[in-house]
Amino acid sequence: MTTSASARAFDVRHVQLARALFAALAAVMVTFSSDHSAAVGSSVFSGFALATALVLVLSAWLVFPSGQRSTPLLLAVITGVAGLAASIGAWRSTTFFFVLVIVWAILSGAVEILGAVRDRRAGRSAAVARDGLTVGILTLVLALAFLLTPMQYTYDYSIEGAGSFTLTGIVIAVGIFGGYAAIVAVYLAIAGFSPRRSEPVPVAPAEEAAS
Repeated sequence: MTTSASARAFDVRHVQLARALFAALAAVMVTFSSDHSAAVGSSVFSGFALATALVLVLSAWLVFPSGQRSTPLLLAVITGVAGLAASIGAWRSTTFFFVLVIVWAILSGAVEILGAVRDRRAGRSAAVARDGLTVGILTLVLALAFLLTPMQYTYDYSIEGAGSFTLTGIVIAVGIFGGYAAIVAVYLAIAGFSPRRSEPVPVAPAEEAAS
C-alpha cells in the first residue's frame, strides 16, 4: 500500500521551508548585529541548531516512513548536542566557537551527504536526495572555510570619517557562518516552493507486508 506525498498533512516541502526559516533568521541576526564576538556567534548558532534539531525530530515521525528516519534523527542528535553546547555561556570563547562549528559541520555534512546517496540508491525521491546532497556539501564547505580562517588573526584599519576598526578571526568566522546560513536559507526556500511531481511514499512496512 502506498500514499502520495502530496496527500500527507506534512511532507518534505514543509521540512525544507522550516529549515530555511531558521537559517534565514540566523543570517539576519548575524547581518544586522554590530557585535560579531564569540558570545554572539555562539548564541546565534545555538538558536539555529536547536530549532533545526527540533524540525528534524518532528520530521522523522510526521514526514518520513520508518525506513527513512535514521538520517533526520542522527542529524537532529548531532545538531541538538551542538546547539546545547553553544548555549553554555561559560564556554563561549573564540576557540570553542571554531571547534564546535567545525565538528558540527563535518559530522552533519557527512551524514546529510551519506543519507542522500543512500536514498538515491534506494530509488527514493531524486529531488530530496539532490537537496540533501547540496546542503551537505555546503555544510562541509563551511567547515573548510573555518579551518582556513586563522583564529588569532587581527588587522587594524581605519575609515576616514568613521574611525578605526579591528578585523579579527572571530569576526570573519561569525560572518562566514552568517553567509552559510543565508545560502542554505535561499536554497531550501527555493526547493520548498518549487513545484514537483507527487511521488509514492511507503506508509509502513507492516501494512506493506499485510498487503
